[in-house]
Amino acid sequence: MNKEKEVYADVILPLAVGDAFTYKIPQNLQSNVERGKRAIVQFGKRRVYSAIIYRIHQNPPKEYKTKPILDVLDDSPIVNSKQFKLWEWMADYYMCHLGDVYKAAIPSGLKLESQTKVVYNHSFNNNEILSEKEYSLLDIIKIDNIIGLEELSKKTGHKNILPFMNSLMEKGAIQIEEKLIDSYKPKKEKYLRLSFSPGNEEMINEAFKKLERAPKQMNAFMHFIKLVRENNNSEEFTMEKRRFKEIAGVNSNILRSLTENEILSEETRDISRLDNEEGETTDKKELTEAQKEAYLEIKEQWDEKDVVLLHGVTSSGKTEIYIDLIKEQIEAGKQVLYLLPEIALTSQIIKRLKMIFGDKVGVYHSKFPDNQRVEIYQDLLKGTSTDDSIKIILGVRSSVFLPFKNLGLIIVDEEHENTYKQFDPAPRYNARDVAVILATIHQAKVLLGTATPSVESYFNSKRKKYGFVELNQRYLDIQLPEIEVVDIFKARREKRLQGHFTETLINRISEALNQNEQVILFQNRRGFSPYIECETCGWIPECKFCDVSLTYHRKNNRLVCHYCGYNIKLPDKCPSCHSNSLVTRGFGTEKIEEEIALFLPDAKIKRMDLDTTRKRNAYEKIIDSFEKHEIDILIGTQMVSKGLDFDNVSVVGILNADNLINFPDFRAHERSFQLMAQVSGRSGRKKKRGTVIIQTSQPNHQILKNVLNNDYLEMFKNQINERKQFMYPPFYRIIKILLKHKDWNKLDHASNLLSKELKRIFSYRLLGPQSPLVGRVQSYHIKHILVKIEKEKSLKKTKELIIRETNKIKMHADLRSLQVNFDVDPM
Repeated sequence: MNKEKEVYADVILPLAVGDAFTYKIPQNLQSNVERGKRAIVQFGKRRVYSAIIYRIHQNPPKEYKTKPILDVLDDSPIVNSKQFKLWEWMADYYMCHLGDVYKAAIPSGLKLESQTKVVYNHSFNNNEILSEKEYSLLDIIKIDNIIGLEELSKKTGHKNILPFMNSLMEKGAIQIEEKLIDSYKPKKEKYLRLSFSPGNEEMINEAFKKLERAPKQMNAFMHFIKLVRENNNSEEFTMEKRRFKEIAGVNSNILRSLTENEILSEETRDISRLDNEEGETTDKKELTEAQKEAYLEIKEQWDEKDVVLLHGVTSSGKTEIYIDLIKEQIEAGKQVLYLLPEIALTSQIIKRLKMIFGDKVGVYHSKFPDNQRVEIYQDLLKGTSTDDSIKIILGVRSSVFLPFKNLGLIIVDEEHENTYKQFDPAPRYNARDVAVILATIHQAKVLLGTATPSVESYFNSKRKKYGFVELNQRYLDIQLPEIEVVDIFKARREKRLQGHFTETLINRISEALNQNEQVILFQNRRGFSPYIECETCGWIPECKFCDVSLTYHRKNNRLVCHYCGYNIKLPDKCPSCHSNSLVTRGFGTEKIEEEIALFLPDAKIKRMDLDTTRKRNAYEKIIDSFEKHEIDILIGTQMVSKGLDFDNVSVVGILNADNLINFPDFRAHERSFQLMAQVSGRSGRKKKRGTVIIQTSQPNHQILKNVLNNDYLEMFKNQINERKQFMYPPFYRIIKILLKHKDWNKLDHASNLLSKELKRIFSYRLLGPQSPLVGRVQSYHIKHILVKIEKEKSLKKTKELIIRETNKIKMHADLRSLQVNFDVDPM
């Protein structure tokens, strides 16, 4: 009898190593193995992972002996063929592993991970060889029998218990067991129903007799019968237990008695966490003539181009155009992805979309619990065409990974924003660019919308790679805000500066508040002060693990590193010279909040930055309060600049434009124009012309003149000429090589070695090695090497050369622990 040929599966592990690993498929699992399903595999000696089945074949690897797949988790694939195409493109383009993409693409709740469990060895009886500490730890393990290291650490109050665990394991007192933990848990809901048919009068009468002496149970039963009859005596009628308790005003004990008496029965169901509450939908607004013209032009451009750039001034009503285009796709049975750069924007857009599209809208972002993201993912996996399935995904950059089946349109709102770029970890992707590839895979259309296009996108439209549509007219013909640039040096010299506010800005804020109008103040630094300094000796507190000064946060009186989170209490004296002359330098949002409260004590003030929006619903609460005019002055970082629409804002203050303009980066002037133009657009959006006050020490700077005149084209021309001259995008592509090591000397040696090898290949197109602004983060020293590539050169070949030379360097015995990452198209 012929032996059957063995079958193998290449799987993607959630690790930054290799692209796929081959495992043998046992006979009993062969019928269940399918591309895109999750399989449990062992990797290394003990670690167990859920991997994604990538390829099925009959070719055993020659380099290593295969292990068997332990189990298959899914009845149907959780990754479809179009997702795999996107994963492959991303791994190739962004120079990372498929495992990196897998980690980024799949919600944590669908990634099973191996958690270390400690198991008590019942045959162990030699307590004499244990230390006192080991004995007390073993006592706790014995009670639980199996316990996780994290839980054990919490119970004992000791953080570092690993050495003791190692000793106990060597002495045979415990064993280490790797168990798969599924972090996704369906949400459960208890439902009530009648235990008999609602048409069975005999049983109903019998129930009434049973309850004659239990008035509270009788009252609950009558409530339930009434609800059943309101639903036409349906035998299928059920109600959530918690909801019925509210309606009938009863407690759990009464309902328990009714179920024990077999009058009501209780069942537990898995329910969705998605917000599918039925709300009233409303018709959308009619487009203005200018909007209609732009809408028709977009559709015409799509006949020839798959990507169209919509350049619409702030408050021109781009969202209304998006809604018309979405409606058209939904009616055609297609799905829509609506990308936003910032979670802060979603609450306003959700309201607008849900008013028109109801439950067809799903929201996907990191502030949602993982279980909720899993359910969005699973809903799209089903891909049904029923009315109650999600058709529109509103989300941030990670939404590009969702399992769309019938995608018709991708809208990238505020396409210029650098928050579309993933910085760490790999894949270091730009969601705007990935959206274009995703649309190509699905044969869908893309609309890039913004008031201040990125230089690259505008350049692509000028070169006819993208279609281009302009919308220069503000909604209801509202005028663009009046912008005033105020010289902060001059104000200080003339003693017209109150704290960090010029007299002009304070007066404008006061006028707005007197007229019951609102104000937004923008400062792109959080915290109270960027750093503390000793006036006597010049000492500045720095992070232990990063080469950066600690930011002072007055609310909790601590100095905090914004890179690694390290923090210490503000010292009473200078630890260097012991003087009491510690002073704050610079200012952040927290200091602005304190100062403005001194000048305007009656104003209701709120701050919106990373410190105040850590909780899940914090953004929504602040924005909702501002919309309801429960806040007079909103102070914030760049999250207040992006697409928020407030009717009553008449004054916007930019407190320090110099920080934006003087940042050492080739995109600094482009970004400062975009940020100031976007922030300015929050002013005077409906009722009247707004005012913007820009405080700066460089009032004659070219970028400020461009902002003052709302002259995007002039800014673009200046930037494009500079970029051509100095070999930057869009004329050249850039690959940044990031090298990290805990030993500075080894990093310096490795970076110089790599630079020398790459210079032989790339000559003048290579910059570095050089340390970034912050040269050490989390104890790792960092160096960058920049490779510039002409557009006509082969990007694929360039990447191969870079990877080849990098791998050679890492082969050196003393450089094995060198970390090398690649950032393609850095922002």
